[in-house]
Amino acid sequence: MVRLRKYIQPYWKSILLAIVMVVVVAAADLSLPDLLSQIINVGIQQRGIESGAPDALSIETMQSLQFLQSEQDYQLLTGYYELVEPGSKRAVDLLQEIPVLEEEPVYVLKPLDDTGKLALEDLVSKPLIFIRTVNLLQNDPEQAKQLLGENFPTQMMDIPPDVDLGQFLQVMPAEQRAALETAVSDHLSSLEGAILHQLTVQAITAEYARLRIDTQKTQNQYILNTGFRMIMVAVVGLIASLIVSFLASRTAADVARDVRSAIFKKVESFTTAEFEKFSTASLITRTTNDVTQVQMVVFMLMRMAFQAPLIGTLGIFRALDQSPGMWWTIALIVGLLVIVIVTLFAIVAPKFKIIQQLIDRLNLVMRENLSGILVVRAFNKQSYEEKRFDNANLDVTDNQVFIGRAMAFVFPLMNLVMLGGQVLIIAVGARFVAESALQVGSLIAFMQYSMQIFFSFMQLSMLFIFIPRAAVSGDRIADVLETPILIKDPQEPTELEEPVRGVVEFHDVDFRYPDAEEDVLHDISFRAEPGEVTAIIGSTGSGKSTLVKLLPRFFDVTKGAITLDGVDIRQLTQHELREQIGYAPQKGLLFSGTVASNLEVGKPGASEEEMLEAIQIAQAKDFVLKDEDGMNMEISQGGTNVSGGQKQRLSIARAVIKKPPVFIFDDTFSALDYKTDAALRKELHQNLGDSTLLVVTQRVATAKLSDQILVLDNGRVVGIGKHNELMQSCKTYREIASSQLNEEELA
Repeated sequence: MVRLRKYIQPYWKSILLAIVMVVVVAAADLSLPDLLSQIINVGIQQRGIESGAPDALSIETMQSLQFLQSEQDYQLLTGYYELVEPGSKRAVDLLQEIPVLEEEPVYVLKPLDDTGKLALEDLVSKPLIFIRTVNLLQNDPEQAKQLLGENFPTQMMDIPPDVDLGQFLQVMPAEQRAALETAVSDHLSSLEGAILHQLTVQAITAEYARLRIDTQKTQNQYILNTGFRMIMVAVVGLIASLIVSFLASRTAADVARDVRSAIFKKVESFTTAEFEKFSTASLITRTTNDVTQVQMVVFMLMRMAFQAPLIGTLGIFRALDQSPGMWWTIALIVGLLVIVIVTLFAIVAPKFKIIQQLIDRLNLVMRENLSGILVVRAFNKQSYEEKRFDNANLDVTDNQVFIGRAMAFVFPLMNLVMLGGQVLIIAVGARFVAESALQVGSLIAFMQYSMQIFFSFMQLSMLFIFIPRAAVSGDRIADVLETPILIKDPQEPTELEEPVRGVVEFHDVDFRYPDAEEDVLHDISFRAEPGEVTAIIGSTGSGKSTLVKLLPRFFDVTKGAITLDGVDIRQLTQHELREQIGYAPQKGLLFSGTVASNLEVGKPGASEEEMLEAIQIAQAKDFVLKDEDGMNMEISQGGTNVSGGQKQRLSIARAVIKKPPVFIFDDTFSALDYKTDAALRKELHQNLGDSTLLVVTQRVATAKLSDQILVLDNGRVVGIGKHNELMQSCKTYREIASSQLNEEELA
């Protein structure tokens, strides 16, 4: 994957925007459990009262606070409040909120900022909880124990019912009161901040009930506001998630498109030497399956690689903020998940390294069977090929089944770990709730954060599973893209002088195939002039096709030089060189489409007149125009719906329509009958008489009337001249001619 980074870098803006949206998604996901916790803790349990600083206090409560605080703290406390008397203008304004003002004076909180409210809460929280607890002990001892836990010093608060707390504290000995205050303070200090705040708010709620303040309205308003915030956060998270998915899918598709295009362009520039390194089946797999693997992982990286660690990390901090004492539950479950993931990775990763090669082999077997199906039937090898395919197919199947079983086993195991983790969190959290060390809403939020953490690790596990396979695919793709090309254009190319005449010369040329031990061509020297036909003849394996493939630079010479109009072809760009050559290969290859589309490969945008002239020269007019579709006659892939001779004639027409100064016909007349061969050569001579023609053939009848015949034997030129000259001077040519023609034809 790293080796393909240059195909990902152009989309850095989309990736950056996706990261920003991932942060928004993470923030939204992490906010929802906290908002739910607020609805439970504040909206339900605290009846919507957020602040621990009471807005109003009764005279009796203020008197009780006087006995529970030092003189300095009490003076500071009274400074926060003003005493509102019944019947005053201030009382009339507050009567709707505090109905008891109609009957008795009330201490009302002065306007304070958040800092002042926090200071006031620190000042009154423990005394208010003390007062609330005493009231509960007098009226409902069991609820008091449930609220404050078993360790609260209730034995020191044996206060008779219907006795005012202020009066009780007033008559209590100073030492006993101090001991009681110390015991209560020590117990409350052991509680977490959120629990202490909730107990304070519950005490304030009881005080509001005493003042007949309607807390139901406050509760409803708080739940509705927080619920609306949850909905808005969820909507924002949904929109951001959709944007991330859109950006990730589009970027992944664009990267896959660019990589496929790069592979296609690279393969188009391959020479035969490069094709020997990669089979056709392997190139197909690398262009399809491997690119798909890379595309999928790019999507997953953008969608999960940033989001999962972010939610997992921040979720841990959020969960610990809810309950620091339960950190070990998350650590234990995450540790188990890591063990499962690492074990799976160690088992599955080696399989990913070989599965792509097995797919290559499967594609190769299928391609060979489909392309050679007639040969297989002719030799009655169907059963053999079926076994061969089964072996390749079973190898892929075995690996896929192994990976599938591993995946099928690991996900239920991870679910078991997560569900077990939930049970553990509930069990531990319930004990903390029973001890008043944790709020119910905080426990629920902790569970949700823990699930987010666990799912983040599951997403990371999916990345760990797919990234190794994509890494293998990425390396296979990069191997193709980074393959050095042997045939390169010069840095400072030379341009041919116009008009190009087409004079071809071989100067003492040697050639050896890449990685071969010996040369296949030795000391080849000859000159081909415009308006002449140079025939190249020789026995099978003598190097005829290899020789003509050197001219369009399918290979570069090992020694010597080839010139076109006196210019070394290595000083020309491949495009300019091949624009001067019309090439009809030994194996005529037609593309799927029509006759017209195949001719347009030779000359894009060719007119109908040019096409008719080309098929007339190539002797293809008889079967093309007889078809009801004419030039729109359908051609299947590889030209399998036409005969070998028809395929060769269309291949020749594709080369002829270009009308370049140089033509190469690499044994393209072999499938033609002698009559068609003669008619074709006549048309070539009449219509292409100003061009240089190089004709590779094994037929003496085809070469006999050529202006120059080049005789090859074991890669060496053993004779150059006309037919009559070679019959006298070249033994090899004479043997070939004698084996094909009778004495009358040889004359």
